[in-house]
Formats: sequence, C-alpha cells, structure tokens
Amino acid sequence: MDNISTLQDIGAYRAELAHLLMRRVPEPGAFETAIAPLHVIRCDAPSEPIHTVHRPALCLIVQGRKEVALWDERYLYDPLNYLVVSVTLPVSGQVLEASPEVPYLCLRLDLDPAEIAQLIADAPPAGVPDEPGRGLFLDSVDAPLLDTMLRLVRLLETPRDIGMLAPLALRELYYRLLRGRSGRRLYEIALGDSQTHRVTRAIEWLNKHYTEPLRIDELARVANLGNSTLHHRFKAVTAMSPLQYQKQLRLQEARRLMLSEGLDVSSACYRVGYESPSQFSREYSRQFGCPPSKDMSRMRDIA
Repeated sequence: MDNISTLQDIGAYRAELAHLLMRRVPEPGAFETAIAPLHVIRCDAPSEPIHTVHRPALCLIVQGRKEVALWDERYLYDPLNYLVVSVTLPVSGQVLEASPEVPYLCLRLDLDPAEIAQLIADAPPAGVPDEPGRGLFLDSVDAPLLDTMLRLVRLLETPRDIGMLAPLALRELYYRLLRGRSGRRLYEIALGDSQTHRVTRAIEWLNKHYTEPLRIDELARVANLGNSTLHHRFKAVTAMSPLQYQKQLRLQEARRLMLSEGLDVSSACYRVGYESPSQFSREYSRQFGCPPSKDMSRMRDIA
C-alpha cells in the first residue's frame, strides 16, 4: 500500500509540475526564472545532438526522454530518473521523445558548491569514498525530491514569497540530493581536500586555459597531485584524459565561433589553439561527423 501511495504521489506531483510549466513556457526554448539557479527547457520535437560545456546542475525531466553523451558513454533518462552533473563537463544531449501535444519539459537547477559545503558542515557525512566517481550520474526520482521541486516551482506563481521561501526549498533540494543513492559524489566536490575537488581545480584551470599547449606537469601542480595520479583520477571523474578533455573544449568553442560569430574554418582553428588546420579538420570530423565547412552548411540549413 505504501508503494502504491508513493507512486500515486509521484504521478500527482509530476502532473502538477507539467501543468505549471506548460502555462509558464508556452513555446519551445530555454528560459530563466525569477529563482536565479532554476531554468525551464521545453522542446516540441526530438532534437539533433546539441554539444555544450555543462556546468554543475541537477536536471529533472517532467515529460519526455533524453540521451546525454559523455565521451563514449551514453546516459538515457526520463521522468523516472534525474541527472546530476557535479563537475564542468563537455557533453552532448539529444531529446528523443517530444511532441507539440506532449512536449519535452525539463527543470535545470544550477548547483552551488558553497551551499552544498554549508550543508555538509551542518550534517557531516559518515564517510566519503577515497576513489572519485564519475562527474555525471543518474539516480531514481522519489516523492520527497519531487515534492520539494514542486514547492520551488509553485513559488514562481507568488513572486513576493521567493525571497523568503526559495532559499529554504533550495536547501532542502540539496539535502535530498545528498541523501540520494549517489549523493556521496556531491560530498566530494564540496570537500576542500577530496580527490574529486582536486580534479575539479584541474578542470576549471583547463576551461580557462584550453587554448594554450597542455603541460601535464603544470596541471598536476594546480591539482596538487602527481602526474600519474592526476591522469587516473581525471579520467575517473570525466571519462577522458586531460588531453581529450581539452580537445572537446577546443572543438566545441570552434564550432560556436563559426556558427555564432561567422569565423571561417582557419580563423576558428587558430583561435582555439590548433596549429594545424588539417589536424583540426580531422578531429572536428571525428567529433561532429563531418568536416567543419559541411557541418556549418548543415547547421545553418537547420536553423
């Protein structure tokens, strides 16, 4: 009986969330809300893979289905599972299930490591694994988490209450995530001397210096880890080596520069740090499925 009641609660929470979001976002797009870390995404049709550098966030699908790719790994999720990105990662995402009648609806909550650290200070964990886990993971949606998210979204209907009540709901959401099956991975990003936190320092450094030649010795010093330890733990968190991670950043930024700013292939190649246009073209083709010029033509036709 308890399980039946729980499933009924989840169904009711999801139905109300869908109703509130459909009213708030009547057309496709990604929208900010009056609650700063909360965003709403709507798609009315399946999408092409969209490449992005994903910042730490909780992604909760209310309707539809999506696949996220991290290097050579695939993560399929839907309203039964939420996705957490705990460190900055270059990924691609593709909406698989959406229609104008039943659009894809997703809530993205940007994570604040400082808030997580404060919760940990107030309620220390029993223990944190020595080995860092993947910086992207799925976990099962439960009624308490969905209820907390629903109360946060309801606040958008009463803006005068946001300043007082949104911080309480956000704190509870962080608490629910930390208490989830994979919550220990969030502990790791907030604990100052954890292995994952050290890898996070290397990740953030790479995001600022990706156009420069990669020197592992320098990156290891930033992370305060030995070279081999950095390589092992970096791959455990990101599914990539530091060099592979840097290439992802360079290729995604080059694509953005060509598409959004109209740079030609050679200019984009040099702007992101490549010295060889032919190498750039080969790696771009492997990443996006076709050479840069052909990809730009295809993307502009879609747009």
